[in-house]
Amino acid sequence: MNRKPNIIYIYADDLGRGMLSCYGQKHFKTPNIDRIAGEGMRFERAYGCAYCAPSRASLLTGAHDCHRGGWTMTQGGLYDQVTRGRMPMEELSELIHTVSLGASKGQHFLAEIPRESGYATAQIGKLEWGFATTDAELRRHGWDYHYGYYDHAQCHGFYPPYVFENGTRVDIPGNTREDFGKSARTESPENREERWNREGRAVYSQDLFDEKILEFLRGQSAKGEPFFLYHPSQLPHGPIIIPEIDPAVRDHPDLTEFEKEYASMVLRLDRTVGLILDELARLGIDDNTLVLFASDNGHEPYYVQEGRADPSKNVHTGETYDNVQTKFTSEASGDVFDGNDGMSGKKFSNWEGGVRLPFLVRWPGVIEAGRVSEHLYANYDLMATIAEITGARCPDTSDGISCLPELCGDVERQASHEAIIFASRQGPGLVTPDGWKLKQATLPGDNLYQLYHLPEDRKEENDLKFEERGVCERL
Repeated sequence: MNRKPNIIYIYADDLGRGMLSCYGQKHFKTPNIDRIAGEGMRFERAYGCAYCAPSRASLLTGAHDCHRGGWTMTQGGLYDQVTRGRMPMEELSELIHTVSLGASKGQHFLAEIPRESGYATAQIGKLEWGFATTDAELRRHGWDYHYGYYDHAQCHGFYPPYVFENGTRVDIPGNTREDFGKSARTESPENREERWNREGRAVYSQDLFDEKILEFLRGQSAKGEPFFLYHPSQLPHGPIIIPEIDPAVRDHPDLTEFEKEYASMVLRLDRTVGLILDELARLGIDDNTLVLFASDNGHEPYYVQEGRADPSKNVHTGETYDNVQTKFTSEASGDVFDGNDGMSGKKFSNWEGGVRLPFLVRWPGVIEAGRVSEHLYANYDLMATIAEITGARCPDTSDGISCLPELCGDVERQASHEAIIFASRQGPGLVTPDGWKLKQATLPGDNLYQLYHLPEDRKEENDLKFEERGVCERL
């Protein structure tokens, strides 16, 4: 670690860990993402938030999402006014800055940490804050260069008529749909026909991101300056749409076409990871680049169709989940992929399947290849970790703990959280290093607590709040 390492953080969207073959996916392989795990390390106990906006805010501020106040999330879809010519960009930016709670004077953001140590910073992909952002906000967050979407609602479409590059609108030839090429969320013959209609859908957004990522890597390599690249992808967030079905699943006998399309979105992200790793090697900077891969929250099955997966109910009994006594599992909901890796729950919930993430780290010469870590990691630990790696000071407002000792194999020096914490639609939850989990479970007119010991009950089936009253009261 004599030279400052380059850092790349790849952030998948709604990617359940069970969708990756390094975490057990059986229907297809994700060879490039697996390569990060095989040549680096895989975390078994990594946590994010229950859905996208708080996860991204937590990541960027180093703070967990159970603080009272502090963040406001602007409304998605505001940029439709720009798309339809009803409001100039300058007026919309002013509106966003008026209604959102801006950063306080002393507040620090993730990109500012490495930048203070001489790093060039870039954010390429989905917007990194709230549901609508601006050039001024991105610059305030510490990004020297940014390219991509500024509106979360537009991110549900993969054929943008325009994106933004350092605040300048860049029109994409051939992408003419004002809805950004969105598709229907459920499967039907009509929806399938519309989904594959390429009129106004010429350039897929991930192709745009790939091009800019490679440009940035080549430019920074030529300069010889350390960099921090953050790539929040849209993939594999739905609605499902992909330019082509990947050959790896095209003839799979156990998958429907809709499921093959979703799998192809995961594999499209895997291809981007391969492009990045190969380019690092080609540029000769692979041995001095730390690559991290994670998701914002747990699994969300977008491949809903009659007789197959249904995220809201038990497909065998027809019972609708209350997310307290009954909850999503792959078996009950008919999820052929087992995207939440055999756990209970999915996106928006405080069950393990909603908040427990894939987290992979590769750092040649520093991380021992093929390691599996049981260290309790939260996504708000990233700021503290990058601060220690780059030699910067971690802000006092951060709730994070650096996991650099764990990455280096110095487990004796690795500090631990007393507990990590996250919010959800059902209330908060916390997990301790020794595997106790307390979660709030809200039903109409009633607030409950549930207690699980995850090492023996990964699926959260045995509530121990009465048997372990002392543990429950302490937590």
